[in-house]
Amino acid sequence: MTDIVSSTILSEIQLRLLCHDDIDTVKLLCGDWFPIEYPDSWYRDITSNKKFFSLAATYKGGIVGMIVAEIKSRSKVHKEDGDILASSFPIETQVAYILSLGVVKDFRKHGIGSLLLESLKDHISTTAQDHCKAIYLHVLTTNSTAIHFYENRDFKQHHYLPYYYSIRGVLKDGFTYVLYINGGHPPWTIFDYLQHIGSTLVNLRPCSIPQRIYRQAQNLIRSFLPWPGISAKGGIEYSRAM
Repeated sequence: MTDIVSSTILSEIQLRLLCHDDIDTVKLLCGDWFPIEYPDSWYRDITSNKKFFSLAATYKGGIVGMIVAEIKSRSKVHKEDGDILASSFPIETQVAYILSLGVVKDFRKHGIGSLLLESLKDHISTTAQDHCKAIYLHVLTTNSTAIHFYENRDFKQHHYLPYYYSIRGVLKDGFTYVLYINGGHPPWTIFDYLQHIGSTLVNLRPCSIPQRIYRQAQNLIRSFLPWPGISAKGGIEYSRAM
């Protein structure tokens, strides 16, 4: 791209679905954006198979960004991400997996990536409505640019995946990042249970249970929780330092 990208670039961006004729262009873009080599069948699938949401951002007719995602039931999530949702959600609960999101270098930092991500969210709200509870993806641990992009948009690191990628014969580590939507949430940890118990205890009236048991329970919870302290009268005292 030799054109100088103006500050109004976003207003000139057009969105459209990828098609079979885009395969060669998409191959070149993915080769530039990602260190992973995808098979030809992958490019055929994302440009032709309707199970994929494959959206291109174009500028003056040329593709300058794209997002590829698949909405599927949690029963079809790969084993390493099987606990993205708490087990209390039905097996048919849907999640959205981002296979690819990229923008041409000269067009970055103009909101195109955010536009594509928001378009995916709109697609989810239209097709899956509130049945989709999470959007997730994988990223190299060394890809700080992508990690910052997703963290700035409320994605949270869910898993560390050692040796997840094989890049030119070298094994690389990855992360799973998740954005919970429509009331979705991960399985509770021991700290979540303790926090719930602690919150319940501090709201109890001391006279409703023997005073000694009440204070012992508070002391026990205080020793486990990462909170600075629990006051019998004032409730939880949160630390100012995060």
